[in-house]
Amino acid sequence: MLKVNEIFVSIQGESTYAGLPCVFIRLTGCNLRCVYCDTTYAYEEGSDYSIDAVMKEVAKYKSSLIEITGGEPLKQTDTHNLAESLLNDGRTVLIETNGSLDISCLNPAIIKIMDIKTPGSGENEKMNWTNINFLSKNDNAKFVITNEDDFNWAIDIIRKFKLTDRTQVIFSPAFEMLTPDKLAQWLIQISLPIRMQLQMHKYIWHPTQRGV
Repeated sequence: MLKVNEIFVSIQGESTYAGLPCVFIRLTGCNLRCVYCDTTYAYEEGSDYSIDAVMKEVAKYKSSLIEITGGEPLKQTDTHNLAESLLNDGRTVLIETNGSLDISCLNPAIIKIMDIKTPGSGENEKMNWTNINFLSKNDNAKFVITNEDDFNWAIDIIRKFKLTDRTQVIFSPAFEMLTPDKLAQWLIQISLPIRMQLQMHKYIWHPTQRGV
């Protein structure tokens, strides 16, 4: 069984899959409390679903791209079984994870979108740094940048772990905490193969609207 907060179809707003139609399965529960979290409603709210029930909901939508998110989806043990069921159904499966829990047991066919928590998140000390060893070129390492100190820290991490050689790296400005033009300027100056990204869904719909 899984505790599910919501299942909906929208435009993928983040990651290297941004802009594509995507079905989102948002699971309930998270072990972190990032200062900029925009899904605090998923901390506790949710209903119990069997994997079969989730698969029936997903089947209502045409998109073959599925993201399992949260909260923190790896907090629930049956997330792995759900991901396997989706893969067996021919879906492209993304899992967005906060980087604190072990990702080594995930099927390599799953696209991992892993946040690397900056000091500005308030949860930097919870990072499981061994997870970096399990990122591939198909995966994404995402940094949410709140200020210039976060930016400089993230650049040091990228260099230390040679992240741009391992995987695709994304920087996003924390919504309403850092203006996009500042982040763009810093990235231009540093000139590394880092993709800048805005949370597209927050510009299409109201930033607090759910189910999009």
